[in-house]
Amino acid sequence: MDDWQHILENGINFGRGGDKPKDDGKVKTKAKKKQYITGAHGSGSARQKAKYREQRANRHKKG
Repeated sequence: MDDWQHILENGINFGRGGDKPKDDGKVKTKAKKKQYITGAHGSGSARQKAKYREQRANRHKKG
């Protein structure tokens, strides 16, 4: 019965147990990788974004 009283007073924690993952400062996103920046991995979205990046880079070039 003591467990029930504890649950009623404090609630149930559904969070993950264990230690929190350490932050080693590395970027965990695919957007920083070269294939995604250049659109080389084949995704239509990435190719379109690469096209926009190229247009923006060429906008201020003289030639």
